[in-house]
Amino acid sequence: MDAVTLSELRKPRGYPAVSVLMPTHRSVPDNRQDPIRLRNLLAEVRRRLHDDTRVAPGAADQVVRGLERAAQEIDLRHASDGLVLFAAPDGEHHAFTIGQPVDERVVVDTGFATRDLVAAYTRTPRYWLLSLSDQRTRLWDGHGDELTQYVGGGFPMAPEPVDEAGAGRQARRAAQGGDGERQRQAMRDAAAAVERVLARDRRPLLVAGVTRHQAFFDEVAGPHITVAGRVDGSFEGAPAGRLAEAARPALAAYEDLREVGVLAELEAARSLQRYAGGLCEVAPLVEAGRGEHLVVERGYYAPAVKSRGGLVPVDGMPGVLKGADVVDDAVDDVIETALEYGGEVTFVSDGFLVDHARIALVTRY
Repeated sequence: MDAVTLSELRKPRGYPAVSVLMPTHRSVPDNRQDPIRLRNLLAEVRRRLHDDTRVAPGAADQVVRGLERAAQEIDLRHASDGLVLFAAPDGEHHAFTIGQPVDERVVVDTGFATRDLVAAYTRTPRYWLLSLSDQRTRLWDGHGDELTQYVGGGFPMAPEPVDEAGAGRQARRAAQGGDGERQRQAMRDAAAAVERVLARDRRPLLVAGVTRHQAFFDEVAGPHITVAGRVDGSFEGAPAGRLAEAARPALAAYEDLREVGVLAELEAARSLQRYAGGLCEVAPLVEAGRGEHLVVERGYYAPAVKSRGGLVPVDGMPGVLKGADVVDDAVDDVIETALEYGGEVTFVSDGFLVDHARIALVTRY
């Protein structure tokens, strides 16, 4: 899932757009109950839709079939911490697993319940890892400690094959140092492809490879490509786990530098009177569309109660309070609203914003 997909999922749908959310388990014996719980939730959807006078029987059946198809796309034997299924009357359906627990629920509305997806997407560091080599250039989608090879947009890339007649000429050219242009062209192709990916989904870019390949890449990379970190060495054919482990120090160093930069940005905003700190100050400004850059501690969750004076945060994790005036997690609501208005959201380590009440905002004006 990328930022564009998430944005599309958050758009309004026709009624009934149905969301099914369920906590799942990573290992036996706990995960044996997951298929049963999912069948029970789908049965609840079927009952609610058929009892809803606003939903035509044909539309109800179509949504249920969409949810069933979405459920078939997930192997619950290898699930993560949460399962999210969406379906709409036009046959649209989606299935996601996320690495954080969700509250079990069925939501029937004019849009999908995307808050848990937004929280999972924004709270986990995401990055691109470009692995350079003579044999193949690969792009990896980084999400926390997980790497998945990106396929598409020209990736993975292999050099143009050389026919036997030209092999001798290529060997002589390489011996004379003329093979550098061929490698530069391969790096130009890689840089152009990366730039297209970044235009669609901007994230920090790490580059892995031997010094020679990294130097060629730096030479041809355009101004829209900024390398956030480097992983030295040859990783041709390396599995995802080895690459993720090798990239961890570079990613951590980037996160440390980014956090220091965020603190400087907040202090500058304070001097310009474009700053707010603490949930009670930040929330109304974000609701008014004034949030330019929201900064949140990664582990900050805050149930809250709505009052005439605004939000009143309550100690505890989401789900501890029930009632019509309760906001399950006001922090995630603020995050989602900031994104809706086109604001930037940055997560930092817990305790990093101790002088800012765990959440701070740079305002647009």
